[in-house]
Amino acid sequence: MISDDVGVVAIGRNEGERLIGCLASVKSNTDNIVYVDSGSTDESIARAQQIGVCVVTLDSTKPFSAARARNEGFAALKVLKPDIRFVQFIDGDCILVQTWLNKALTFFERRTDVGIACGRRREQYPTASIYNQLCDFEWDTPLGETSACGGDALVRVEAFETAGGFRSQLIAGEEPELCVRLRNLGWKVWRLDAEMTRHDAAMKRFAQWWVRSVRTGYGYAEVSRLHKTSPLRIGTRELARAICWAGIMPLTIGIGALIHPAVLWAALIYVLQICRIAFLLAPTSFKSWKFALLITLAKFAEFQGVTKYYYRRWQGQTGALIEYK
Repeated sequence: MISDDVGVVAIGRNEGERLIGCLASVKSNTDNIVYVDSGSTDESIARAQQIGVCVVTLDSTKPFSAARARNEGFAALKVLKPDIRFVQFIDGDCILVQTWLNKALTFFERRTDVGIACGRRREQYPTASIYNQLCDFEWDTPLGETSACGGDALVRVEAFETAGGFRSQLIAGEEPELCVRLRNLGWKVWRLDAEMTRHDAAMKRFAQWWVRSVRTGYGYAEVSRLHKTSPLRIGTRELARAICWAGIMPLTIGIGALIHPAVLWAALIYVLQICRIAFLLAPTSFKSWKFALLITLAKFAEFQGVTKYYYRRWQGQTGALIEYK
């Protein structure tokens, strides 16, 4: 059993058997566990209660978000264990690697300036689809000090409370947004060379992958607007790429083609972009070419997310969940 200084906050919505696997994996590490449910219509709540963890059900009259779920889970954990020093946030579609917490806690004891530590998140079924493979590729980020973490991370409670937790209204990009505020306060974010979680993206259809990319673009737009004056601006480059590749360039080509049809040849720049990405990855691998195609197409889905965000903002609407599964 890991130190009693550690608690776990798991969040989920209709995760089914994935949630059971998640809670079972953390149960062997600590008894300080809170599961937060965001309006599940399956048996998630009953199954979590059977496992013996504290269950928090979010008020359905307020918009759901992973950020809100984590905040309310953290608040419940503090009630259960007021002197908790570290909290492991984990998504309900993930399984915790048993060696992770010991390694991360050892690191935290050495580095008191680190507020968040994360490790390697891998896809549990990477060969189930090209979309799962692409997720696994995305998770493999550089080691050492980094700018942001994902949904699974071990967080120092002192740092989390000083920063004020997650912004509950964010429906995407809440983790990098928190990391910006932590870094502004002098805390560091670190990625360790250690296995952390196994994730089940469960993406088998193009439509699922597209919606997930739309959500990503939505997050870029919202988070970059929040920190547009910060020296640690985030999402700005990604936002610019989506607007350029899927907004400005198609519009320019379309208008130019009205003047002279030869301008349509400019659309070959997308083919060149696919070739460039594939050659950077591994030009002799067919998987690299599939990745390159999807990465290029993702800019159009992200641009859809950007326009969705600004349309909702113009209409004065609050953000709503964008679910891909």
